[in-house]
Amino acid sequence: MDRRSARPVLHLSGPKLAQSFEALVAGCEKDGGVERYVKGLRFKSDVFRDMLAPERITALDEDGFLGLCAFMASVRRRVGAWLEDAGVERARGLLAELLVGAEDTTTADARVARFAQAFPAEGGYRWVRDLAAEALHYALPDRYPLMARWVWDRQANTGVLREIWWGEDVDRTTIDVPDGFDTFAQLRQELTGFLATNGVFREVPFYVDLLCARVYADYIAEQGETYLRADFTAERDAIWYAWRILGLDGVDPDTGRTRVKRADGRPHVLKGVGPVH
Repeated sequence: MDRRSARPVLHLSGPKLAQSFEALVAGCEKDGGVERYVKGLRFKSDVFRDMLAPERITALDEDGFLGLCAFMASVRRRVGAWLEDAGVERARGLLAELLVGAEDTTTADARVARFAQAFPAEGGYRWVRDLAAEALHYALPDRYPLMARWVWDRQANTGVLREIWWGEDVDRTTIDVPDGFDTFAQLRQELTGFLATNGVFREVPFYVDLLCARVYADYIAEQGETYLRADFTAERDAIWYAWRILGLDGVDPDTGRTRVKRADGRPHVLKGVGPVH
């Protein structure tokens, strides 16, 4: 049976998508256009693919691991304390296990669950799902959609999916859709079709990320989101929020200073990674 036939049915709002896409294009114009943002995501993916490649991941050191985390908005301020206790060897081993055989997407949910189970069940470790999601997506962008919590979190009933859901009184609706691979794959497929009708045929995985980030940035700008509130405190426009949601503000291109918070509060300074511009 074609696995796609078992995917959930998503009731998306065409008008909401159109509004968000128009806002994305308009908002990017003052910063050099959408292509600048696509270039940033392409750079991020290149870094992940290089550092997490099978032949390179065994050499991943603390500097490299924290450098990757700098590109993950919901991870970078929380991972330092865990790394202090677990050590980089543990971090490297968990990422390697997550990515071995990842070409087979039918195992996606199982591998993410196994990755998460290696962390404490209590104590604010929900960011671990985002770490796994970003590693899979940006290391293998054509195979894996971005399965981060801000795209869809069934437990919290929040995310991009909710913001573009079609229906009356969505704010008071519990959307009974799983937050597993099939849902994210179906969402990306539908957003890919939407983008195609708007003339987008290249770098589609990254355009999907940008569109989703714009949708969720509007939500954050209006209300804020509990698990990201520490990162989103300044009054900025939605496109800046989108840039930050995607982690593209994670490294200062001039100094190498990252937004990663170490266990002792010291900033992490990344060596050997070029600018995001």
